[in-house]
Amino acid sequence: MSRIGNSPITIPEGVEVNVEGSHITVKGPKGTLERDINANIAVSVEEGKVVIKRPNDETAMKSLHGLTRTLINNMVIGVKEEFKKELEINGVGYRVQKQGNDLNLTLGYSQPVIYKAPAGISFDVPNPNSIIVKGIDKELVGQIAAEIRTKRPPEVYRGKGIKYIDEVIRRKEGKTGKK
Repeated sequence: MSRIGNSPITIPEGVEVNVEGSHITVKGPKGTLERDINANIAVSVEEGKVVIKRPNDETAMKSLHGLTRTLINNMVIGVKEEFKKELEINGVGYRVQKQGNDLNLTLGYSQPVIYKAPAGISFDVPNPNSIIVKGIDKELVGQIAAEIRTKRPPEVYRGKGIKYIDEVIRRKEGKTGKK
């Protein structure tokens, strides 16, 4: 039994869920999200809850059952309250500035890196060494944070680079000279 897939999703006040075949639309105070799901998974809205059912107990259907429930739950949470990922910049001279909706990253390259914000994503820069990526789509927020991190991933000897706020970098010992 899928414990995740079997639990219904409670629809909070101010959020509207529409199911048309395999297309799901979720509207809320922060925006609207749409997603197509597998046609074999049955989704219905009953008494203020979203119920997900699978047709049989095949392994693939069991996997899709829990996945579909989690994706719809993330949509419901996202339109009610935004998702966010926090990044931290470490290194001498490394910093970030917000230019309109875009980020200007100074990361030790000869030119600053300009990262343009895609639709549905906003950046917040509380200080020159931290970035907050915000949006209603959890998948997109995570993807954008990962793309920003790839501009200068943290290195293991000095810890310089861009890392997630809760990420732990395993440091390596540098060279030691033998005499």
